[in-house]
Amino acid sequence: MFQHNMFDSHNFLLDMTRKTPENELDLIRDDEFETKSGTDIMEGASGDDQDPNKRPKKKQYHRHTQHQIQELESFFKECPHPDDKQRKDLGKRLGLEPLQVKFWFQNKRTQMKSQHERHENTQLRNENDKLRAENIRYKEALTTATCPNCGGPAAIGEMSFDEQHLRIENARLREEIDRISGIAAKYVGKPMLNYPQLPSLGGNNIVHQLGEMFTTTTTTTGGDLLRSISGPSDADKPIVIELAVSAMEELIRLAQTGEPLWINSDNNDNVLLNEEEYARTFPRGIGPKSLALKSEASKESALVIINYINLVEILMDVNQWTNFFTGIVSKATILEVLSTGVAGNYNGALQVMTAEFQVPSPLVPTRENYFVRYCKQHGDGTWAVVDVSLENLRSTSVSRCRRRPSGCVIQELPNGYSKVTWIEHVEVDDRAVNNIYRPLVDSGLAFGAKRWVATLERQCERLASVMASNIPTGDVITSPEGRKSMLKLAERMVMSFCAGVGASTAHTWTTLSGSGADDVRVMTRKSIDDPGRPPGIVLSAATSFWMPVPTKRVFDFLRDENSRNEWDILSNGGLVQEMAHIANGRDSGNSVSLLRVNSGNSSQNNMLILQESCLDSTGSYVIYAPVDIAAMNVVLSGGDPDYVALLPSGFAILPDGSSNAENSNAAGGSLLTVAFQILVDSVPTAKLSLGSVATVNSLIKCTVERIKASITCENA
Repeated sequence: MFQHNMFDSHNFLLDMTRKTPENELDLIRDDEFETKSGTDIMEGASGDDQDPNKRPKKKQYHRHTQHQIQELESFFKECPHPDDKQRKDLGKRLGLEPLQVKFWFQNKRTQMKSQHERHENTQLRNENDKLRAENIRYKEALTTATCPNCGGPAAIGEMSFDEQHLRIENARLREEIDRISGIAAKYVGKPMLNYPQLPSLGGNNIVHQLGEMFTTTTTTTGGDLLRSISGPSDADKPIVIELAVSAMEELIRLAQTGEPLWINSDNNDNVLLNEEEYARTFPRGIGPKSLALKSEASKESALVIINYINLVEILMDVNQWTNFFTGIVSKATILEVLSTGVAGNYNGALQVMTAEFQVPSPLVPTRENYFVRYCKQHGDGTWAVVDVSLENLRSTSVSRCRRRPSGCVIQELPNGYSKVTWIEHVEVDDRAVNNIYRPLVDSGLAFGAKRWVATLERQCERLASVMASNIPTGDVITSPEGRKSMLKLAERMVMSFCAGVGASTAHTWTTLSGSGADDVRVMTRKSIDDPGRPPGIVLSAATSFWMPVPTKRVFDFLRDENSRNEWDILSNGGLVQEMAHIANGRDSGNSVSLLRVNSGNSSQNNMLILQESCLDSTGSYVIYAPVDIAAMNVVLSGGDPDYVALLPSGFAILPDGSSNAENSNAAGGSLLTVAFQILVDSVPTAKLSLGSVATVNSLIKCTVERIKASITCENA
C-alpha cells in the first residue's frame, strides 16, 4: 500500500505537468509583453483613398513612450483590472486612446499569467524528479532490508518503529489498569487483578530498577562521564524507547497544565513547579530524587520569528543546535540514532546524545548530561522535542546532573511564526557554584527555560536579518553577499569566544592568584592547521566579578565606540570610528560593527576590529577581534569568511540574580566576565614563558580597573 500510494503521487504530479505543456505557454510571444512596447494599432485607409490598383498600406506601429510605460506599470500595481472610467481618465492623462489602454492591460495580465504558469510548471517538474529519486531509493532500501533478529529478508512490518511504540503503549495501559484496579480494590474489597508483563519491555519494574540504580550508585566527575559513555546496549534500547515515550507524554502535560501543577512566584515574574503535585501527577519517570541533588524547574512561552519546520530541524541537528545556542551548549554529540523518523521530517526520530551546558564564566561548573532526544508530531499542528536522562542505565556511576523530561512544544502559526513553550526540569548538585553566581543560578536565569527562550528569540531575529533582502536604513553594507559573509564571520567569532570563556571539561583553568572571586584564570590551547585561528599557542585569560551597576548600563558603555578608548588598552587612546554596521535584531544593541582605530602609533594605524554586541532579557555580550584589512575586503565583497584568522576577546554581562534582575534598567548589579586571547610563541605548552602569562595577567587586570573606574564614575 505504501508503494502504491507513492506511485500514485508520482502519476498525479506527472499528469499535472502534462496539463500545462510548454508549447501551449509559448503560443504567446514574449516580445508582445515587453514593458518597452505599447499597443500596436493599424491605421486603415479612408474611403476616398481606397484604390483597388494600389497595394494596401503597411501596418504602422505606435510605441509607447518611456513615461507612458512607467505610468501604466505603476497603475497596474495598484489596479490590474481598471474599469471604463479609469481607462478613459488614464488615457486622457497619458495621451492614449481608451482602447490602447485596454489592450495594454490585457497584454500585461496575460504576460503575468504566463510567467506564473511557467514558474509553477518548473516547480512541479522539480518536485516530480525529487519524488522519482526518493521512490528509487525506497525501492533499493526495501530490496536490501534484513531482519534484525534472524538476518534474513525482512517484511515492512518487521522494521517499523510504530510496532515498538504500540508495544510500549500496551505496557503503559497495563500499568494504568493495575493502578486503577488497586484504587478500586481499596473501596470494594476485591483483590487487585494481575496482568502478565511484557518481558522485552520490563513493564512497571523498569521505573523501580532505574530508581534502585540511582540510589545505589556513586557520583563521578562530569568530564569522566562524557568521555566514558557510549551508546545504549541492545538490552537497554527497549527501556530507552519507553522512557522517551513516557517523557513525551509528561512534557505535553507540563506545557498545557497550569495551577496547581505550576504556581506563580512571590513577585509573579516566574512560575514554579509544585513538587508535591508533580509527584502525584507523574508517579512514573526516571526514579526518585537523590537527597544530594536540588530540583530546578521552569516554564516559559514566547512567539518567535521562525517556521516550525526550521525550528524542529535546528533542534534535531546537533551541529545547528550547538551553534544556535552557543552561549548555553558548550559541546554536544550524538552517540546513536535509534530512529530517523518518517521520511522527509523528524516525526518519530530518536537520538541518544551527550551534551554539556554552561554559563559564560569559569566560576560556574558546567552541567553534563547523557540523554535521549525524542521528536514527535501531534495531530493538532503541534510538534514536541523532549530530552530525558539515561545516566541511570549505567551500572557504575551517574552524573552530578540529570534531566527529567525537558524540552519544548512548538505550535505552528499561519503567519510563519511559531509559539514555543519551553520546559526545563533538572536535578543537580550545584555546591561548586561560586557564591557571587549562586543567586543567578537559583533564579533560573542561568540554566532555566527563560534563558533558552530569550536566546531562541534573539537568534531567530539574527537569522531573519541574515535572510532579509531589504537593507535597513543606516546600514553601510548594502551588498547581500557582503552582509551574509560578515555576519557569518561574526557568528564564528562569538562561538569561539563562548567556547573559551566557560568552565567546560575540555579546558583546564589555572588560577594565577589567590585573592578570591577576582582571580584571573588562564588556559592554553594549541592551534595547528586551523584555518580560523592563527597557528601556535593561544593563551586565554578570564576573570569574573560583580559591579553595582545595571547590566544595560554596562552593555551600552562597552559597545559604544566613543567610550572605547577609556578601557581598551590595545587602542592606545586612539580615536575609534565605526566603518560599517549591520543591525541584526529589533533592539538597537544587537548589531555587528567594523571599527577602525586611528592610533598615533604608525605600526597600529588603521587597525580594524570586528565587533558583535547582542542583548536579551537574560544577559548580553560584547565580543570583538582584530582583523586583517585585506581579509575584511574579501569578506565585504562576499568572499568566504572561514579562512579569516580570529582571536576573539570580549565581555559577558549577566544580571546578579536579584529580584529585579530581569529588568536590565532597574537598580541592581551585574556579573561581568572579561576574557582575552593572545597568540604566544609556537612552543610546547610545558615551556610557555612566564612573560606571556604575566603579560596577559597584567592586560586583563588593567582593563578591569579601567572599566570599574569609568563605569562607576559615569553611573555616579
